[in-house]
Formats: sequence, structure tokens, C-alpha cells
Amino acid sequence: MAQPGKTNGKMAGFRVVLRTLRFRNYRLFFGGQGISLIGTWMQQVAMSWLVYRLTDSELMLGLVSFAGRIPIFLLAPVMGVLADRWDRHRILVFTQSLSMAQAFVLAFLMLTGRIEVWHLIALSLFMGTVNSLDIPARQSFIVDMIEDREDLGNAIALNSSMVNGARLIGPSIAGLLIAAAGEGTCFLINAVSYVAVLIALLAMKIEHRAPARGGEKMLGDLKEGARYVFGFPPMRAILLMVSVVSLMGMPYVVLMPVFARDVFHRGPHGLGFLMAAAGAGALGGAIYLAARQGVRGLNRLIVVACLLFGSGLIAFSLSPWFWLSLVVLFLAGFGMMVQLASSNTVLQSLVDDDKRGRLMSFYTMSFMGMAPFGSLLAGGLADLIGAPYTVLFGGGVCVIAAIWFSLKLPALRRLILPVYQQKGLSADIASAISMATEPGKPPGKEINHR
Repeated sequence: MAQPGKTNGKMAGFRVVLRTLRFRNYRLFFGGQGISLIGTWMQQVAMSWLVYRLTDSELMLGLVSFAGRIPIFLLAPVMGVLADRWDRHRILVFTQSLSMAQAFVLAFLMLTGRIEVWHLIALSLFMGTVNSLDIPARQSFIVDMIEDREDLGNAIALNSSMVNGARLIGPSIAGLLIAAAGEGTCFLINAVSYVAVLIALLAMKIEHRAPARGGEKMLGDLKEGARYVFGFPPMRAILLMVSVVSLMGMPYVVLMPVFARDVFHRGPHGLGFLMAAAGAGALGGAIYLAARQGVRGLNRLIVVACLLFGSGLIAFSLSPWFWLSLVVLFLAGFGMMVQLASSNTVLQSLVDDDKRGRLMSFYTMSFMGMAPFGSLLAGGLADLIGAPYTVLFGGGVCVIAAIWFSLKLPALRRLILPVYQQKGLSADIASAISMATEPGKPPGKEINHR
């Protein structure tokens, strides 16, 4: 009798992790994006390797990454207004089509032997501009695909698991293909992979929104969103944490070709393994979050995850062995994903629906918009002091940021609790926050839920 019970428990746990897939639109999104993102990661690894092969310059690695991210920093706030005013489903069909076109151009230039570094910079700028609209719209669109807001955290975590499952598979394939057939094959596969996400988007049954009128109010909407987001200390603190991690921690990815070729002498295969190790850790973090229910303890988890990420980077920078580097990158990837996805979940649980696109634009600006400055800084520092010391410095800053956020937590929880009460979220969530705010007090005694 024990064995059936055990099996049922495992199946029940599995259903909890995948519970958001019961919604048809989200299931289509998950499948289409999952295929497309494998190609996206293949292209990212191939482009990094191509830049370093053509230039032998850490600074140029940072410059190309900067070109791909700076449009997000400059344009994301305005694009967030558009994500609130326009139909997000149609936005995604448009942006994914443009992304496919970019990948086809990149593949054509590479396969015909015409590729030059300035092409990579220009195409990265174009892709960054597309992403400045695509990412806020896609993050906001998650809510439109699910029918139960209690599953928002699970939907965000599953989305993260999809991204990092692709991150695990894509770089591994890219490493093999670069060695066997060259970077152009990776670019072509990425272009074709966009067909899957476009089919999925077009197959969805979505109630389309009429575009908002009054274009002259664009600036006013932008100011309103900025006041709303940065005027609330919990949102402001979480976005600041994400910004610091993106500026100082995330650029380690840009320097992976240096570690693969010059530190560990492993070539493109080694690059694929290093990227896959971090991706496997991030996938594990996303699955861990998907198995959770509610936002119990997420604020504290942000601190722990950021400490793990920063410590993992420090250990990676000091590691003399390739196998040990794979282990610590797994831990760093786990910490990075848990911190970012937890931050995203808390933010989306707090925001009003009519400002969700603008909040996600500021999240995008913090997450991806700060990365170009980090990439440029990392590339410049690596030229001066070397890649290992650059990653060591970034990891140390992430650890300091985690300690700072932990000191802010008690005050932030007191501000978050009334918002959850107002939104009528589950007693599990509100009582957990109440208990964390006032240790020793019985949870949920004086809270009335709708």
C-alpha cells in the first residue's frame, strides 16, 4: 500500500509544478517559446564566440553586448506605456516577426562570408530595440493567458524554467555546431525556430483590446507610471536590487568565451558546457519556484538567492579546475534565477493591472537595461585586470547588495501587507507576511479577506 501512495504523492507534486499548463493559451505559449528560445540561446553563444574569434578583444565582447542592451535601457519606459495601451498579443506577433527577420539577416551574412563586426553591432542594436517592446509586453501578457491570479507565481516560474531549459540545451548544441559547421548554422536555426512561437501566438484564443486613444497623453502616462513604481519603497528597493545584480553580476556571461578559451583552454565545447552549467542551475531554481504556492517567504528568498549568486561568482573567479567551475556556475545560476523570478513575482503581485506594462518596463530596464553598462564595464575591467578579477569584483558587490536588502526587509514587509489585504489574496500569503512582519504574533488573526 505504501508504493501507490508514494506514486500518487509524486504525481500530485508534479501537477502542482505544472498547474498553469492547464490553461490552453499558456500551454501554447510555453511550447512555442520553448522551441524558439533554444534557438535564441544558440545565437547568443555563437555571436559571443564569433566576436571573440574575429577580434580577440574582451572590450569588443562588452561593446557588442552593450549595443544589444542599450536600446532597452533608453526605450523600455516608453515601450511599457505602449504595452499598457496596445493589444499585447498583437505586439508579440509583430516583435517576434522582426526578431525572426534579424536572425535570417545574420545567418545570410555569415553563410555568405560577408560578416563584419560592424554588422554584429548594428544587428544587436536592432534586436535591442525590438526587445525593448517585446519584453515588457511578454512579461505583462503572462497575466492575460492565465485564468486564476493565484497561479501567477507558478506562471512566472514556469516561464523562467522554459527560458533556462532552453539555456541548458541551446548552448550545448551551439558549442557542438560551432566546432562542426560554424556560427552561421546556429543563426539559421534560430531564425527557423521563430516559426514555432508565431504559430503558437496565432493559435491562441485571446480577447483583443482596442488600442487606447489620446497619444498626447503618452508623456503623462509615463510620468504616472514612474511615480507609481518609484514612489512605493518595496518596488523601488526590489528594482534597485535587480539593477545592481544586472550591472555587476550578470556581465560574467559576456566573459565566458575568455574563460573557455584562455583560462581553461577548452574552446567552443568548453564554452557550451560553462553556459549549460549556469543554465542547468537556473532551470533548477525555476522548477523550485514553480513547486512553491503563494509568495510565502519570497522576500527573504531574494536575499538568500542573491547571496548564493554572488558567492558562486566569487568561487568561479577563483576556481583553478574546470569541473569545479561547472559546479559553482550551477549554484550561481540557481541563485540568479531564484532572485530574479522571485523579484518578478513579488512585483507583479503588488502592481495594479492598468500599470502592469509600465512596471514590467522598469523591471526590464533594471534587469536587461543595466546589463549593457555592466557589459561595457566588465569588458574594460577585463582588459585591465583580467576576466577572473572582474568576475570576483562583481560577485562581491552582489553579496553587499544582498546584505543591504536584508536590512531593509522589516520596513518593506510592513508596507507590502496592506497591499495584499486590499487585493484580497489568499490567507496563506497575507498571514505569512504578517507573521514575518511581527515575529511571535499568531498569523492572520485580524485580517479580513474578500
